[in-house]
Amino acid sequence: MIPYGRHYLDEDDIRAVTDLLRSGDSLTQGPRVEAFEQTVAEYVGAKYAVAVSSATAGLHIAAIAAGVKPGSALVTSPITFVASSNAALYAGGTALFADIDPSTVNMSPASLREVLSAHPETKAIVPVHFAGLPCDMPAIRAEADRVGAIIIEDAAHALGGHYPDGSKIGSNSHGHMTVFSFHPVKAVAAGEGGIITTNDEGYYRQLLRLRSHGINKLDDQFELPEQAGPADRPDPWYYEMQELGFHYRITDIQCALALSQMSKLDTFITKRRQLAEAYDAAFADFANLGPAQVEGRELSGHHLYVLRINFDRIGLTRAELMRELRERGIGSQVHYIPVPMQPVYRKLQNRPEDYPNALAFYRECLSIPLFYSLTDVQQQDVVAALRELVG
Repeated sequence: MIPYGRHYLDEDDIRAVTDLLRSGDSLTQGPRVEAFEQTVAEYVGAKYAVAVSSATAGLHIAAIAAGVKPGSALVTSPITFVASSNAALYAGGTALFADIDPSTVNMSPASLREVLSAHPETKAIVPVHFAGLPCDMPAIRAEADRVGAIIIEDAAHALGGHYPDGSKIGSNSHGHMTVFSFHPVKAVAAGEGGIITTNDEGYYRQLLRLRSHGINKLDDQFELPEQAGPADRPDPWYYEMQELGFHYRITDIQCALALSQMSKLDTFITKRRQLAEAYDAAFADFANLGPAQVEGRELSGHHLYVLRINFDRIGLTRAELMRELRERGIGSQVHYIPVPMQPVYRKLQNRPEDYPNALAFYRECLSIPLFYSLTDVQQQDVVAALRELVG
């Protein structure tokens, strides 16, 4: 079976983990976590990075840091994994959606403008760099600045990508915080894990606290210094929980693997880009399908390769096509069911029909295999199967 996505591990990755396990060093809250944070921050060009247990955890605490709370709102794309909008609900706020641009499958700045005009209570905007393609961040930043909203970039798909101006996704050259994922199907695997980058020291300090139960970090001032002992020499065991935080820490075991993987990231992205370009060329003469994203190939992190297929014309439903591909040893997936279609969000008075571009995309989308170790022969098999089935 050729899956739609797969991690890649080599002996260096395995050795990085076993070396840690044999070293006697800390398995969590140790030096590998800080080294991983520094490596990612340096790679993307950000001042700070905070590693967490998942990108979902990262989105959650970033939303809190942005000021999302009861009575406020967060706007994101309907075409995303549910974690992007769930961050608003976790923080007690309202999740809102701006429709996509059909040509990019990313948040439409024009739709965002309409949503923000109707919802002045918006505190945060979460643009999703779908499949690794960067959103139109200058336009989104202009809308955010107009209403004073904080931008949290959902870059779970986009590590290794960059903006048209040459800065890397995660540098926060257009936003305030960026969240990456290190799930096994992403470009860099840590098993599970996420990281938040920012250039704002205030956000950095708060994210560190929120990651670990809300307990003071670095040189945070004590709120109750009379409990801490002498002012010039506080009790060595003393700490303060200064806000409600969470247990969102990542382990040194995961970071050891991720550090080894980071050394190969540029190689991974180059291969993914080559595979995407080969698919583009192979599908150029297909009448009833084509790539969902046709621009920005040189910018994208290429987490996914998504097709748009005219199922009415090919005489197969999507489910039937997926079963036929599976019988030929080829995996596929749908990214994503529009979030407003989910029962939880319908109960919150969201109407899928309010997002026609997202619905149109959902009716036609299918993700096919794209990962570093996909061979030329396997890719040719995928194209041949689609040519046979779709025509």
